[in-house]
Amino acid sequence: MIACHAGPVADDVRVSDRLTIPAAELSWRFSRSSGPGGQGVNTTDSRVELSWDLAGSEMLPAALRERALEQLGGRLVNGVLTITASEHRSQLRNREAAAARLAALVAGAIAPPPRARRATRPSRGSVERRIAEKKRRGQTKRNRRADTD
Repeated sequence: MIACHAGPVADDVRVSDRLTIPAAELSWRFSRSSGPGGQGVNTTDSRVELSWDLAGSEMLPAALRERALEQLGGRLVNGVLTITASEHRSQLRNREAAAARLAALVAGAIAPPPRARRATRPSRGSVERRIAEKKRRGQTKRNRRADTD
């Protein structure tokens, strides 16, 4: 038996200081978990599925939505991002874990790409130290050889 609740079950999910996913855009589903819980695992709906329609969301600006769709493309099913949490015994803690995971995923997906690396050359000192170390190592190995004279 799966209990299904659509709409505002919990609070908004805060992604960053400026970005919050409203509770109205989140969909929660609860079911029995196969995880820890002893005898209670058979009677409580502690497993949580949190879904958010990323493609249809109006709270993200178009540029951020496109970036998130590109970054999370492999995790989306028809534009919907689904997070599952069942590691805790209580439904409340699983809801908190799912919300935190969603916030982290979205924050990582909308983050700007890192700056491109500017190619540099090794300094003359570092090249000389590397060559000197190679010569020392080679001399150590030559000293280990048995004399064949």
